[in-house]
Amino acid sequence: MKVPALIPYPALLAALLFLATLGLYGQTPTPPPDDVATEALKFAAIYGAIERNYLDPVDADHVIFDGGIRGMLSALDPFCAFLDRDQFELMKQQARGEAIGFGSVLYVSVGKVLILQTAQGSPTFRAGLGPGDEIVSINGERLDRLDFQSLIELLKSSRSRPVRLGIIHPGRVIPEDVNLRPAEVSLPSVDKSFRWSPGIAYVHISSFEGKTPEEVATALDGMDPPHLQGLLLDLRDNHGGIVDSAAAVASLFLKLNDLILTTRGRAMKEAIYRVPEMPKHYDLPLVVLVNGDTASAAEVLAAALQEHDRAVIAGQPTFGKGVVQSVAELSEQTGLALTSGQYFTPSGRSIQRPLPGTALTFTSLSLSASAMEKGGSGTDPGHSKTAAFHTDDGRPVSAGGGITPDVSLAAPEDDPWLAFVTQRGYLTSYAESYLTTHGRPTEPFEVTPQMLDDFGATLQQNRVRVPEEYWSKDQDILKRRLKVELVNLVYGLDRGGELATRDDPQAREASGLFPRVAKILQGH
Repeated sequence: MKVPALIPYPALLAALLFLATLGLYGQTPTPPPDDVATEALKFAAIYGAIERNYLDPVDADHVIFDGGIRGMLSALDPFCAFLDRDQFELMKQQARGEAIGFGSVLYVSVGKVLILQTAQGSPTFRAGLGPGDEIVSINGERLDRLDFQSLIELLKSSRSRPVRLGIIHPGRVIPEDVNLRPAEVSLPSVDKSFRWSPGIAYVHISSFEGKTPEEVATALDGMDPPHLQGLLLDLRDNHGGIVDSAAAVASLFLKLNDLILTTRGRAMKEAIYRVPEMPKHYDLPLVVLVNGDTASAAEVLAAALQEHDRAVIAGQPTFGKGVVQSVAELSEQTGLALTSGQYFTPSGRSIQRPLPGTALTFTSLSLSASAMEKGGSGTDPGHSKTAAFHTDDGRPVSAGGGITPDVSLAAPEDDPWLAFVTQRGYLTSYAESYLTTHGRPTEPFEVTPQMLDDFGATLQQNRVRVPEEYWSKDQDILKRRLKVELVNLVYGLDRGGELATRDDPQAREASGLFPRVAKILQGH
């Protein structure tokens, strides 16, 4: 997503509001000077009829912003959006890598809210709160009496104003009152980083924000880069973010002046991103892990590393979002996100998957940069299916949407019963109740067969069926996941996340590719 400098209210919206006002007073507008005004007159006529004849008085903001504008945008593509005041402010905070709040990651289920992690220096951190603490009330309102939706609404409304929390610490039963005031809290985009093995580093980037390149460099510098023999860079479930940030991360690993991407659109100036002089550079072998939720700026990074034969891409095909969103500020601190251009990879391919029924179809996708440089016409209905693209060393790469991995790694799937138990939070709830009755375990500890039997009995007490066909074969994974939940509540999400990642079959397979990286990049 590209966030340009704030610009004045767009001409179309100004015309809509001005002409609608004329309609209210029954005045006859002057002849329209251009096509925009012509279309605005149509909108104004409809709005005027609604305002005069609808059953109740019309809320102009609701009809125009929520109805008219969102309706227009939905007719274009899924990525265009109108941002109300809260959404626009949240977007700006995310771009800065910050948010207003208390700095906690929460586990939320019906009637129960547990703290899983507190950010260093945040209000909850300074108040001494940490993993395993349970929030039982907010400003005197007991959470166990609220349905799930009411609980979510209360949490949302409380994050931006001073609150009094009722807290029960692990192993205790009497709540303690804690007063908190919200503050700006840093939101790290590198949410997991650790030594996978003596020579291999692991880094997961959750999104691309302003501070992401610095966070990646800091994480690697903390793992003694000269003695590393490889980096497993995990981009799974990364939905993108600021493309300049993704380009800067690519620059940490590519050569000076390497092309990273090109952006081009009808009303935007072409932008070419190349690797500049960088204060840091890491020359270690790379394996990049991706999946179907790797999108946008994350795909830009993966494509640049793949096409310069710098990294082996492993996992599942990516999402296929290759368009640029430019965000303009409107009146009342609202915003408009419009699809204004496309990303093109170093070889010239578009990573946008065709979306039939929208403006983003095969026939609307532009020719690649290389085709346009050779005098292409700008559109080609079959381009994405027929054009051939290659890496620097001649390896073929696919076109037509998303990034196809060099090595396909199956994503493990839970059986239906295990998925149900996990998604409903029964593992976390049991871990919390176990800590309440048994206290904090000391390391090293393992989930015992007795604990697993107790968990099964707890499920049955909550009227959850425990079919033998699933229970018997899920024993090992249940033990591992219960251990992760206990570690989350006792030592925090960093420790629990590392434990869960090491237990991830896809990540384990990807880590085993390093001895083969050179051969894979040679096409063998």
